[in-house]
Amino acid sequence: MSLLSVQDLAIRFSTGDGTVHAVNNVSFDIAPGEKVALVGESGSGKSQIALSIMGLLAKNAQVSGRILHEGRDLLTLSQDALNKVRAKKIAMIFQDPMSALNPYMRVGRQLTEIVELHEGLGRADARKRAIEAMEAVQIPDAKNRIDAYPHEFSGGMRQRIVIAMALICKPGLILADEPTTALDVTVQAQIMRLLDEIQSELNTAVLLITHDLGVVAGFCDRSMVLYGGRMMETAPTKDLFAAPSHPYTRGLLRAVPNINDAAGELRAIPGSPPNQLRPLTHCPFAARCVDAVEQCRSTLPELTGEATKRACLRPVEALS
Repeated sequence: MSLLSVQDLAIRFSTGDGTVHAVNNVSFDIAPGEKVALVGESGSGKSQIALSIMGLLAKNAQVSGRILHEGRDLLTLSQDALNKVRAKKIAMIFQDPMSALNPYMRVGRQLTEIVELHEGLGRADARKRAIEAMEAVQIPDAKNRIDAYPHEFSGGMRQRIVIAMALICKPGLILADEPTTALDVTVQAQIMRLLDEIQSELNTAVLLITHDLGVVAGFCDRSMVLYGGRMMETAPTKDLFAAPSHPYTRGLLRAVPNINDAAGELRAIPGSPPNQLRPLTHCPFAARCVDAVEQCRSTLPELTGEATKRACLRPVEALS
């Protein structure tokens, strides 16, 4: 049974230069308690998918398809109905804690207003819940630091507060959008370990949006690879890393620095992402793909398969 089912999601943006085709007929499901990665380079449409689930897209966005959560299509809900879903049922961890937190409000108040609004708690009970949430994400001396402002915390501590805000109502689904981007590797590991522990304790489903394949390998059950706003491959994470079946996925994995490579050479994917002002009529990766044939430049492949699904015209055995 799916907790969230995204069906044929398409997102367009009207701009002065034309219509940007940001997300193109993307479909996926997330089961209760499942940890799923949405991977791809910048501009592939990852964050726009998360924002569409939360109903937070820009005003110039045009959305089609369905986003089903507990049987309701989130795209058809009013703002009042969406406000009852946000934080209570689905919460989001934003990638920049400084922009996610109000610099003029004490962190305690930013936590308490969530449970006051969604659970009807009084000020004293809400404050107690906020302290518990801060302690759950391992903020030291939470009772005294609850009245501090965001700038009085380090970057790692601010990210923990953002996680506490997302988890304070114990939602069934967390959308984690690049939750460790601005952190050094040591703090990054601490944050992901913390998120993993809390997820296991609460059995919360997580959609992790990232371009960091190292984070994906250590955290997610299943991975989805996005390119040019279109799903390229989806597979169990272990299978994806052991035997990637799409040329783009292989390119991403080859681009990860390897300490065992004596030459120390970085193997970048040549070329640039597609111009998303143009509707897709063929494989979006064809211009950069070393395995592309003429058919790839004229045909748009469908995502097919069972446990592993791929959108590629070439057989796996023919890939370099």
